[in-house]
Amino acid sequence: MPEISTTSTGPQFGPVFKDAAATAAISFLMFLPLIGFITVQDIRNVLVLDTRWTLLFILVALITAGRLAYTLVLLPRSARRAHRAPAPASPIVAAIGRWFTPFVVGFVIVYPILIMGLVPGGALKWVDNFGIQILIYVMLGLGLNIVVGLAGLLDLGYVAFYAVGAYSYALLAKTFGFSFYMLLPLAGCLAAFWGIILGFPVLRLRGDYLAIVTLAFGEIIRLVLVNWVDLTNGYAGISGIPRPTFFGIPFNANDDGFAAVFGLPFTPIYRTIFLYYLILALVLLTAFVTIRLRRLPVGRAWEALREDEIACRSLGINTTSTKLTAFSIGAMFGGFAGSFFAARQGFISPETFNFLESATIVAIVVLGGMGSQIGVAVAAVAMVGGTEILRELDWLKDIFGQEFDPGQYRMLLFGFAMVIIMVFKPRGLVSTREPSVALTERKMISAGMVKEGHG
Repeated sequence: MPEISTTSTGPQFGPVFKDAAATAAISFLMFLPLIGFITVQDIRNVLVLDTRWTLLFILVALITAGRLAYTLVLLPRSARRAHRAPAPASPIVAAIGRWFTPFVVGFVIVYPILIMGLVPGGALKWVDNFGIQILIYVMLGLGLNIVVGLAGLLDLGYVAFYAVGAYSYALLAKTFGFSFYMLLPLAGCLAAFWGIILGFPVLRLRGDYLAIVTLAFGEIIRLVLVNWVDLTNGYAGISGIPRPTFFGIPFNANDDGFAAVFGLPFTPIYRTIFLYYLILALVLLTAFVTIRLRRLPVGRAWEALREDEIACRSLGINTTSTKLTAFSIGAMFGGFAGSFFAARQGFISPETFNFLESATIVAIVVLGGMGSQIGVAVAAVAMVGGTEILRELDWLKDIFGQEFDPGQYRMLLFGFAMVIIMVFKPRGLVSTREPSVALTERKMISAGMVKEGHG
C-alpha cells in the first residue's frame, strides 16, 4: 500500500486514490477464487465452473469505498484527536453507563413476553435462536473470561469442558435416571475436575505455548468422544436425552403434563420459555459469582497474575493455586453450560464440540473486552445474533439471485468485523475497566490510561 500523508487541511488525494486502487486490486485478486468462481452440477450431474461477477464487483466496490472513507474521513479525524486533550465524559454518557446494565437485565427478563406479543406466530424461533442460543454463549464467554480475561491464561481448548458437562449429563441421565437439577452441579464439578487435570501440566507455560497445549487438550477430548464408541456412541452421538421438567412436571401433551396441570392448551412454547428463564438464571448466577470472586483475594491474585507473573511471585502469591483455581472455576461454568445444552437439545455428538466452538468463545471474550462482563454479553449478541440474523435475510436473494445464501458468508463477515474492531477498538468493544479495589471512590479506568495488552 502506498504511504498516505495528511496535512492540516486533510489528506493528499494522489496517494489516497493510489491506495484505493491498490485496495481494489488486492481485494479483487483475493476474492476472485473465493467469490468469483463457484462449482455447480449441470443436468448431467457433472461439476462445471460458474462465475458470480456481480457479487464479486459489489464486494470489491464496498471494500474500496470503505478504504476511501477511512483515509478521507476517519484517518484525519484520528490524527486531530491524537493532538487533543481527552475531554471528560458528558453527563449523558455517564447516565447511559449507569443505567445500561439495569436496562439490559430488565429487557432480557421481559424478552419472551415481548416476543409473544409482537411475533405470536414466530415466538418459538425468536426465543430459542435469539434468546437461549445467545445466552448459552454469554455463559460460556463469562466462564472463559475468568481464565483469559482475569487470569491472562490463553485457553484455546475451552470447548473440552463444554463437552465434559454435556456428556456427563447425557450419560448419567440416561444410565441412572438422575434429574437435571441433580446433574447440573455434578456436571460442573466434573468439568472443574478436568480443569484441574489440565492445569497441572501447564503450570510453567504462558502465552503461545499455553495456547498450543490447551488446543491439544480440546482435540484430545474430542477424539476420545469419537473413538470411545462403547461409552459415547462415537459419531452417532447420544439421543433421547431426558429434558428438564418444571419441578417434576414434564412438558408433554399427556394428562400429567405442564399444560394439562395448569389448564392451558398444549404448545411447545412453554418448554422453550422455561428453558430461556433457566439459562438466564444460570447466566446471572455466573455473572454474580464472577463479580464477587473478582473482589476477593483470589480475584485480585488472578489480575496480578495477568499483569506480571514475576511480580506476582515476588509478592508471595502462590501462582500454582491461582492458576488452578482459574482453570477449575472457569471449567465449572463451562460444564454448567454443557449440561444445559445437552438437556435443551436432547441429542449431542462430538461434531458439536470442535475447535471452531473454542475459537468462537475466545473471540467473544477478546472482542468484547478481556475482563469486561458487559463486553462479553455485547460480543455474544453481536456474533451469535448476527449469525442467526443472516439466516433471515431472504430478501437478499432478490438482489444477488435465488442461489445466494447469506448464511454462507457469516465467517467472512465475522472476519471483517474482527479486523474493524481490532483497528478502531483494540481493547475490545468495552475498553473501560472498573477497578476491583478502590480507595474511597471507584472510578472507571479508560483505555488511554492503560498500556496496550495490560490492565
